[in-house]
Amino acid sequence: QVQLVESGGGLVQAGGSLRLSCGASGSIFSINDMGWYRQALGKQRELVAVITRGGSPDYSNSVKGRFTISRDNAKNTVYLQMNNLKPEDTAVYYCNALVRTWPGGFFKDYWGQGTQVTVSS
Repeated sequence: QVQLVESGGGLVQAGGSLRLSCGASGSIFSINDMGWYRQALGKQRELVAVITRGGSPDYSNSVKGRFTISRDNAKNTVYLQMNNLKPEDTAVYYCNALVRTWPGGFFKDYWGQGTQVTVSS
């Protein structure tokens, strides 16, 4: 079994910053892509940013230039530095990881429980 635990959400004023962390633990053989998604009230979950095992990032257009994704492979942890936050960034943020639990297995999607980010105007 694999667990993803997020931390770092909270309430911040527009223009402020937050840093999210997500650590993976459990029966992990290797982790491929790791990423962050978000879901605002009444909307579908959307991709925010993703990073490959080798460290190549990709971002949604709405956060490009403001958010930075990074990872520490030794700690099985992914981070999301969010700067210049806007009220439209308000959402529950979910961590995602593609994990292989044994050498011959397939990569499978795992999700964290979500952390609330609220940006006030």
